[in-house]
Amino acid sequence: MMNIIWGLTGAGDFLPSVFEEMGEIVTGNKWKITAVLSIAAVRVVRLYRLWETLETIADKLLVEKDANSPFIVGPIQKGRYKCLLIAPASSNTVAKIACGIADTLITNAVSQANKANVEIFILPSDQEIGTKTAVLPDGKHLELTIRDIDVENVNKLRKMKGISVLEKPEEIKPILERMINV
Repeated sequence: MMNIIWGLTGAGDFLPSVFEEMGEIVTGNKWKITAVLSIAAVRVVRLYRLWETLETIADKLLVEKDANSPFIVGPIQKGRYKCLLIAPASSNTVAKIACGIADTLITNAVSQANKANVEIFILPSDQEIGTKTAVLPDGKHLELTIRDIDVENVNKLRKMKGISVLEKPEEIKPILERMINV
């Protein structure tokens, strides 16, 4: 069984689909998942009524107190985790990672995983310039215009060594399956 860290941010876009993917992953009993939630993620997961589902997916839940608490950097650096998955990643988190800012538990985990050569997979919520329809927790739709700067930051991530950018939640399971077979 392999350990992964699943980082959750304040992004709601893709969230139900990511939960479906992660639920399928744990049914194979190949992965042990430690879910790390930003303060905003706690709020968003509860708004989408996915907290109980999260408890069935993750073996351990860690909620951010500050950039280094709970302490996950040591286990990351010691190779306890096969990879770090941030899904979905908010534009705020993507911008911080793209600029090298490590002032939250999630961004610090990315920084330290990168330094320790632990594979990082990030699913940004805002990837293409234009308008998209977001589905709110109550099922209503909201039209959002993606900013140029958000797409520029995603493109910076694509160029960063050790970071793979995912385009859709359905890419999560195949990537993790390939890792287990390596």
